[in-house]
Amino acid sequence: MRLLMAMSLACGLASAAEVHVREDGFTAGPNGLPAGWTVWSARAENAPRAYVDSVLYRGKPGSLAISGNSKLGEHGGWERSVAGVTAGGWYRFSAYYRAESVPCESWQVVARMDWRGGAGRRTGQPDYVYHATREGAWTKLTAEYPAPPKAASVVLQLLLSNAPQGTLWWDEVWLDEISAPPPRKVTIASVNLRPQGTKSAAESVRRFVETVEKVVPAKTDVILLPEGITVIGTGKTYAGVAETIPGPTTATLAELAKRRSAYVAAGIYEREGTVLYNTSVLLDRAGTLIGKYRKVYLPRGELEGGLTPGVGYPVFHTDFGVVGMMICYDVFFADPARALATQGAEIILMPIWGGDLTLAKARAIENKVFLAASGYDFPTQIYDPDGEIVAAAPEQVTAAITTIDLSRRYWHSQLGEMRARRMKELRLDVKPPVPGFEP
Repeated sequence: MRLLMAMSLACGLASAAEVHVREDGFTAGPNGLPAGWTVWSARAENAPRAYVDSVLYRGKPGSLAISGNSKLGEHGGWERSVAGVTAGGWYRFSAYYRAESVPCESWQVVARMDWRGGAGRRTGQPDYVYHATREGAWTKLTAEYPAPPKAASVVLQLLLSNAPQGTLWWDEVWLDEISAPPPRKVTIASVNLRPQGTKSAAESVRRFVETVEKVVPAKTDVILLPEGITVIGTGKTYAGVAETIPGPTTATLAELAKRRSAYVAAGIYEREGTVLYNTSVLLDRAGTLIGKYRKVYLPRGELEGGLTPGVGYPVFHTDFGVVGMMICYDVFFADPARALATQGAEIILMPIWGGDLTLAKARAIENKVFLAASGYDFPTQIYDPDGEIVAAAPEQVTAAITTIDLSRRYWHSQLGEMRARRMKELRLDVKPPVPGFEP
């Protein structure tokens, strides 16, 4: 072990000292375990085999290895208690792992921060480390969390779950006390407008721009317009208003975004050769088209109207966080919002014609994301990760406007911080069967 580890553990005994732990170069002691580490399992009969591997490691010789040991109900691994934690203080935990014969690493490889009070009893709920980045053969897991009230120590847990034929190696385990992250405040304006009798896409778009200038305040970060702003009020078909992207409508929206120094999202109809899509575009503060999303779930009317479904769920990195987009009928299905959330989306922008209000709330709740909707036959509202309405625009020519804080944690009293739990415990390996179409 590095000398720094011993020093940091000694300093950790003093509550005024910051916690900085570095663990690598693991060496087995007389009992086969590295100093300070123990082996944990839910039940002894399903305990994995935990050992120090001096052959496979990332940096200095010696890693913490776990073998499923051919046990079907295997669940367990390594844990290490670190003292000196301050309640309310923020901590960054990171560790590298390498896995072999682990079918679904996203939930079977588990790193947790299990907070403990002065008596060594659990306080609050364990926090899951789920943000992963691949670095060659190794994967780095990182997370930043505040210690809950009454926390005095934290148990770092490195586990392998239900992977009987798997082997897992952990290395370079770090824990650092950090400054609390600053608020990440974002002002969103979702516009309620249903133009009528416009007779052209350009006129409909002009009315949306006019409404934005009238009802959306300065210093708004995101402006959301509804689905199909180029067809509403025109009396035309999808094919009659479809255009290329970039095209005339994105040019108009780019000028709006640049003028307002805001991100602008809106639904239009896209033509690519002979193919038509129901598409949502996103422009940045400079008016640059940074991405588009083609609606994946098309209702019968759109298919019969000649539209083609999209095939992916992209996310977009902005200057305030990660954004995803859905369109209307997507809200009836769980996978669009889930796919956006698993890729890191914090806000989902949803241009919509009409849909199910309860399902919209469910998408926010089940993925712990903000969801903003701008619609015609659907309420123009913004929901927080608990599904609560934080802004609404029930009248025409108005906007639902709110300022949200992306740094805020939404806490369940019995389950803890659910965004991390949902991302870590999501069983993407268990596919729903479709009768008659099984492989």
